[in-house]
Amino acid sequence: MAKNKNDQRTLASNRRARREYDILERFEAGIALLGTEVKAARQGRVQFKDSYVEVRDGEAWLIGTHIGPYSHGNLQNHEPERPRRLLLNRREIDRLFGRTTIRGQTCIPLSVYLKGNRIKIEIALARGRKLYDKRRAEKDKILDREVREARDAGRGGLR
Repeated sequence: MAKNKNDQRTLASNRRARREYDILERFEAGIALLGTEVKAARQGRVQFKDSYVEVRDGEAWLIGTHIGPYSHGNLQNHEPERPRRLLLNRREIDRLFGRTTIRGQTCIPLSVYLKGNRIKIEIALARGRKLYDKRRAEKDKILDREVREARDAGRGGLR
C-alpha cells in the first residue's frame, strides 16, 4: 500500500505552549537537519523546553530545541541543542519579524511531524498568557467537557 504524500505522523508536540500562550497564527516550515538529527527525530527524541524562533540576518532560526543523540551514531553524531535553520518563504519570515517586534508577541514551535518523507515543524505566532488567563481557560475547558457529557447523557450515550 503506497502512503499518501499528505499523511502526517506527529513526532513530538509542545503541549506546554498551548497552555501558556494564546496562539494567534500558525505556520508550517521545513527544518534543515543533519543525518543523525533526522534519524533521532524519527525516533521521537525531540524536546521543546524553552525553545523559540528567532529571526536574524533575514533567516528564521529554531533556538533551544533539544534533539537527542542518535542511538547508533558514532563520532559524527550531532550537537543536541544547536540552532537549526527554518525553511520559510521570504514573505513569511518578514511577517514573523514584523509581528515579533510588537510587544508581548513571540514565535514558538508547536510540533514536529513527518509529512510524507519530510520532517516539518509547526510554528506559531503567540502571546503569553497571564496566570488568570490560564485559570479561565482551564475553567472553560472543564465547563465545555461537562456540557458535552450532559448532552451525550441526554441522547442515551449515543454519538
